[in-house]
Amino acid sequence: MHGNRAARIVEVEAYAGTDDPGSHAFRGPTPRTAVMFGPPGHLYVYFTYGMHWCANAVCGSEGVASAVLLRAGAPLAGLEAMHAVRTAARRPTDLCSGPAKLCQALGIDRAANGADLTSGEGPTIVDDGTPPPEDPAVTTRIGLTAGTDLPWRWLVLHDPNVSGAARGSNSKAAPGVSTGGEIPATISEPTGNGRKRQNPRRSV
Repeated sequence: MHGNRAARIVEVEAYAGTDDPGSHAFRGPTPRTAVMFGPPGHLYVYFTYGMHWCANAVCGSEGVASAVLLRAGAPLAGLEAMHAVRTAARRPTDLCSGPAKLCQALGIDRAANGADLTSGEGPTIVDDGTPPPEDPAVTTRIGLTAGTDLPWRWLVLHDPNVSGAARGSNSKAAPGVSTGGEIPATISEPTGNGRKRQNPRRSV
């Protein structure tokens, strides 16, 4: 959550730092990716397509650069504020149905890069008591040119807020769809821009 806006995370992608050619951290630490190599529980925010922001939760040990891209959320609170910045959204399910949309709806931008997600100040990820799905869909990651074969995208099956393929059934959603895994609980934010991708690699 962020300010008075909140969304339950329904879709994520995992990235494994220097072991993952699809990660921004693949070639090692840079000023841009420093947050990813820092302590877990912080937000790595990057700018893409010259107009959008995407957010990733750092989750590996310090120096490892593992992170999870927050791909989509189900809006819970502050929908009026979300609609004010997501004017193209015609329905609530259009507000946070993609990593850039999620950041724009929650007001996440460069100022949130490095934010402590557990502090309660700024963007925060909390457990709202909703259990993770027993049978999440698992697919390969979206929009990459490297690391394309890794089944590291998890989403809540049939949730109307997810970003791309695999809203439907495990068997028809997308190539390589399977089940298993777990999806984080909920997030929320203040104001900012949206998202897409920055270079051929997507990031976390």
